[in-house]
Amino acid sequence: MNRSFGRPAGNGASESSAFDLTARAEQAAAIVRDRAPGSFPRIGLVLGSGLGGLADRFESPVRIAYGELAGFPEPAVEGHSGVLVLGTLSGVPAVAMRGRAHLYEGHPVQEATFPIRVLAALGIRALFLSNAAGAINRGFTPGELMVIRDHINLMGRNPLVGKVVPGDPRFPDLSAAWDPELRQVLHEASQSTGVTVREGVYAAVLGPSFETPAEIRMLERLGADAVGMSTVPELITARARGVRCFGISCLTNYAAGIGSRPLDHEEVIETTRRVADQFQDLVTVAVTAVDRRITGASSG
Repeated sequence: MNRSFGRPAGNGASESSAFDLTARAEQAAAIVRDRAPGSFPRIGLVLGSGLGGLADRFESPVRIAYGELAGFPEPAVEGHSGVLVLGTLSGVPAVAMRGRAHLYEGHPVQEATFPIRVLAALGIRALFLSNAAGAINRGFTPGELMVIRDHINLMGRNPLVGKVVPGDPRFPDLSAAWDPELRQVLHEASQSTGVTVREGVYAAVLGPSFETPAEIRMLERLGADAVGMSTVPELITARARGVRCFGISCLTNYAAGIGSRPLDHEEVIETTRRVADQFQDLVTVAVTAVDRRITGASSG
């Protein structure tokens, strides 16, 4: 059974539990180290809806169900298996979250982002975030991958609200939250793999209902290129812990009013399956290059 901490109402946890988040994360990280001795991941990956197959490329994997880790909320959405995978990806020590919990499932924001604190406690220096998203930009097409350049947080939630967690800044700078250098790595990986990528702004909404055409027109005017229901709280948490971030949205469908088809989750899963190999090839190559950047290792 998942030994999750309490779920108080409102934006986040109570002051006492917020203050205790660092200790809780260290405790969960200790469980992971006990299950995967000798694992010192440098890169973390959050694999969104239907994108978890990348974890199957890990060498010498150790798999831990979220329910075995104190504080990890277990996802209940198709395409999110709820397994932590440690090993190496293309020779790089890494840890992948195969699925995530969403705020629309009823999880308080500090609980939904708690796994990111655990990854930071494990020592990751860079975090790759992925999601399935609806295409708002009329020049984009479902099945394409979008490097996230920036985001708009319309979820009404921020994981840093409340008492400052030890080690977090009170006011983290998000002016370059999606690391420009690591975004460039994704573009270079695109060139080397032949996988075409776009780049744009991700709008995060609470969900779980899909957006209305009027809401999409609003988001389009605000400058959003894609819309989804995750990712931004995780990024904010990672940046508060000093972890560099980069990410990709898999554009699975046209947003409401852009295309003519009714929206459903089955289309989301079907599209991610169709582009899975391209997504995995791109990220695998990018992880190697990102590791060189964060460690200062020579590519020669």
